[in-house]
Amino acid sequence: MSDLAAIGLELAVVLTGLGVLLADLWLAPAQRPRLALATAAALGFILLASFWVPAEPARTAFSGLFVLDGLALFFKRFFLLAALLVTVVAREFAEGFEAGHVEYHALTCFALAGMMFAASAQHFALLFVALELVTVTFYVLVSFQRRRVPALEAGAKYLILGALASAFLVYGIALVYAATGTLDFAGVARSLAASASNRLLVTGLLLVGVGLGFKIAAVPFQIWVPDVYQGASFPTTAFLAVGSKAAGLVLLLRVLFEAAPELTARSGLLLPVLAGLTMFYGVLGAIPQRNLRRLMGYSSIANAGFLLVGFAARNAAGVEAVLFYLAGYLFAVLLVFLVATLVWGGAEGDEIAALGGLGQRAPALAAGLTLGAASLAGVPPLAGFWGKFLLLKAAIQAGAEDPALYTLAAVTIVAAVVAIYYYFSLVRAAYWGEASGEARAAAVTPLARAGLAACAAGVVGLGLWPGPVLAWAREAAAGLGL
Repeated sequence: MSDLAAIGLELAVVLTGLGVLLADLWLAPAQRPRLALATAAALGFILLASFWVPAEPARTAFSGLFVLDGLALFFKRFFLLAALLVTVVAREFAEGFEAGHVEYHALTCFALAGMMFAASAQHFALLFVALELVTVTFYVLVSFQRRRVPALEAGAKYLILGALASAFLVYGIALVYAATGTLDFAGVARSLAASASNRLLVTGLLLVGVGLGFKIAAVPFQIWVPDVYQGASFPTTAFLAVGSKAAGLVLLLRVLFEAAPELTARSGLLLPVLAGLTMFYGVLGAIPQRNLRRLMGYSSIANAGFLLVGFAARNAAGVEAVLFYLAGYLFAVLLVFLVATLVWGGAEGDEIAALGGLGQRAPALAAGLTLGAASLAGVPPLAGFWGKFLLLKAAIQAGAEDPALYTLAAVTIVAAVVAIYYYFSLVRAAYWGEASGEARAAAVTPLARAGLAACAAGVVGLGLWPGPVLAWAREAAAGLGL
């Protein structure tokens, strides 16, 4: 396979972003909103084309920097679907951007390209470049509403803390190279197998973990999340919660199980403790929240903790559970944010109390919000329930070798029960809250209706028929050799 053919999906995404920017120069202002539809259509076509790319056998390109295997294709399709749905959310939010919404769609494509490269990273150089492409693009997306002070504050905070995380990442990569003389994942794994007590190498990998911990919002690198989520626009917050987090997770999978399997096997209580602390920080922080985006920020932290349970299991079942959980999480989060966009539009506030009366004035939106919140809460038989169940199952299976995972499974159950309370505060407000003038029930366009239907179908379909996606996740996880 030629190098250019290997990155065909990424090239198509980049060309889509460039095409949107060029089309903006030639189209009349009245026609520019159509570019959102064109972007969504292009991403949908690339998503369909990805199913013609064979997952087996795994192929490498660019002297081993880039791999195209089942895990990479799983995440590439995940990112394409997430970006497509975010484009729908952004189209409905267009009035909130005031100007420049065409550039927003182009930036979404460039961030998507970085995520797709991250899914195929087999070298720390590509890991860094892909992660920086994602992060730098999000610096702009978070502060895209340049006339809103909260957006500018969120962008500044994300920039400063993101630069700090990147510094840790770069320093860690430098130490890895100093200890091994290579940045190739396979080469680093061989060095660890030969000398597992190499302190310089272990320190470098831990610093890389700090950089990736920032991306997935794991404790103690989560402090930026609530403020940045609150200041960013609805589509950007949704893309951060789904796309950026998943990019960090796939890189963490690659590093832990391909570059540092020996270190991962000897990590002891590190991963279980991080998972438990992250879960409890998220669920306890979410309880007093009265702002939707801040609540979803703490929810994002809690979900990072749930996902780390699969990592802590350190087995194939744990990785499969992580992949399935992400699929359900994608639909549930985007369903909540699409409803929020239709309710608030570009309005400044998004207080949960403003959802009062939504069940009467917009029953379809209230039903969509309920589905999304119920799936995030883990209510059966929705997708979120099976995701949490599979994570618990993986932890309990691994508990025979590491009894600490039994404790982690108990902590996970408690955190999941606590989460039900704050997720159902959204449902309570929508159906039993008093109506206020802060929110509106926007007319649901055909595009928004299609987005709502797709997300609702994903939440319900994955819950009722988890088998196909679970089989796909099992096939993708098999490449890690667990």
